[in-house]
Amino acid sequence: MGAPTPRRRMGRPRASSRGVVSKVIVALDMASAEEALRMVETLGDPADFFKVGLELYTRAGPSVVSDLISREKRVFLDLKLHDIPNTVAGAVRAASDLGVDLLTVHAAGGPAMLGSARDAVSGDLRLLAVTVLTSLSAADMETVWGRQIRSVPDEVARLTDLARASGMHGVVAAAAEVARIRAQVGDSLLLVVPGIRAAGTDREDQKRVATPADAVRAGADYLVVGRAVTQAEEPAAALSAVLVEVEDAESVGA
Repeated sequence: MGAPTPRRRMGRPRASSRGVVSKVIVALDMASAEEALRMVETLGDPADFFKVGLELYTRAGPSVVSDLISREKRVFLDLKLHDIPNTVAGAVRAASDLGVDLLTVHAAGGPAMLGSARDAVSGDLRLLAVTVLTSLSAADMETVWGRQIRSVPDEVARLTDLARASGMHGVVAAAAEVARIRAQVGDSLLLVVPGIRAAGTDREDQKRVATPADAVRAGADYLVVGRAVTQAEEPAAALSAVLVEVEDAESVGA
C-alpha cells in the first residue's frame, strides 16, 4: 500500500473558493461511482464536500473516495460503524489512511467501541457519533429498545454526553435537537445535521427534517443535503439556493 493521501486540516467550516463558509455537504446517495462523479461534475466548484454512504461505498469501494479526494473534494464517509471494538478500530484506521475528513460511528455501540474508535484515529480524521437516526420516531425507538421513550431529545442528549465522554469530535443529530445540544456542549463538538430539505419539499422517509436556515440558526456546523439537490431538475441551481439560504441565515445571525 502506498503512502496515505496528504491530509488537509479539518476543523470548523472553512471558507470556500466562492467566499461562502463551507457548511454544506452533498450526499452522493447513488448506485455507482460513475453516477456519483457525474453529479460532482454537474455541481462544479461550489460543491466541495461530499458524503459517501453505505450503498455507494459498498458498490464502488474506497476508490470512489480516492477519486473525490483527487478532485480536491472533502469526504464525509457515512458508514455508521457499529461492531465489536477491534473491528471498528480497524475500520477507523482504514478511513484515516484513505484521507476522509469525517467518519460516523453509532453512539449506541457503547463506551468501549467508541473509545477504541477514538484511539485508532490518525491525521485529521474527525469521528462523529450518530445519536438517533432521523428516520426514527419515539414509537420506533420503543419497539427497538423495549422501553418507554418519553422524549427523543432526551435520548439524543444522553447519547451526546456519552459521545463527548468517549472522545468523539462531534455528533450527528436532527435539526430539532441541535439548539439543545449546542447549549449542552458549547463549542466542544461539531454538530452535523442530516435531513435538510428546502421549504415546501417532500419529507420522504425522514421524520425530523429542517430547512437550511433552521439548521444554521440552531447552531449546526455542517448540513447534509441529498435528494433535494441531487434529484432536482437543475441540481446546480438547487445547490446554489441552499448556499444562498445558508449565507443569508449566517448574515442575520452575525
